[in-house]
Amino acid sequence: MRDSELVSIALPVRNGAGRLEAVVRSVLAQDHPHIELVISDNASTDGTEELCRDLAASDPRIVYHRHPENVGLLRNFMHAARVSKGAYVRWIGDDDRLEPTCVSAALAAFAADERLILVTNQVSYSGPDGEVSVPYTGTKLGSDDPVERLAEMLRLLNESPYLMDPLYGLLRREAATGIPRRNMLREDEVFAAKLALAGPWAHLPEVLSHRNWRLERIGRVARRLDVPPWQSHLANTLQCRELLRWVHDADLTDEQRRRARGEVLRMYARRQRRTLSHRAHKLLTLARLV
Repeated sequence: MRDSELVSIALPVRNGAGRLEAVVRSVLAQDHPHIELVISDNASTDGTEELCRDLAASDPRIVYHRHPENVGLLRNFMHAARVSKGAYVRWIGDDDRLEPTCVSAALAAFAADERLILVTNQVSYSGPDGEVSVPYTGTKLGSDDPVERLAEMLRLLNESPYLMDPLYGLLRREAATGIPRRNMLREDEVFAAKLALAGPWAHLPEVLSHRNWRLERIGRVARRLDVPPWQSHLANTLQCRELLRWVHDADLTDEQRRRARGEVLRMYARRQRRTLSHRAHKLLTLARLV
């Protein structure tokens, strides 16, 4: 582990005055000695600005940026990483929490394998069913074959939301900021697939972070992202199109590109079958009520 390496924790927030202090405490409590906490405030209208300015004045490790107007969820998310200065970057939600060894354990994994672009860890989720932590024991995301990594990531996206959350792992800076992102529904899943093609990952099996999980209807997510409502009816198709576009542009051989397209199309077929089954179930339920 490189104790001298600066690690940036990127904290995007909007109207989080009632939630921020706990997450800030968990970041500043890391046992890695060189931490930068970058707070990117998306034009909050509550007491977030005052709280963040007080926190930044109390600790030089905290850097506060404020947008004068709402720039959208994704742009604020990306801005928090782009203005950071660390060789490694980790995003954190405004109501999440890190264990004190979260950063140092990830850095140790990077030091042990210079191929890695990302180190994830086991996450404990707080949701409607209480605390949930589903262990991931796979190794394919560490493969040198980009298509094998992609296939594993797409499998995880269809299996369980609790197995893997690459957006909240520790990334090399170029991976966090150098991959273009498009504001759309399921953008987090698209970005995860792009990361899988970009390079190998390692996963730490111990619980080192805690997140709150809220299941939201896709229409509500569309409003939060400020994307057109019609996208919620074509989310699977738009996601598939974006993934195929990225596969076309990625640095792959012709054989790898063919395999990658096949993996994306298989995922799309599975998603479409699940969507049609869900709609059919809803129609049958409505028919019984008539």
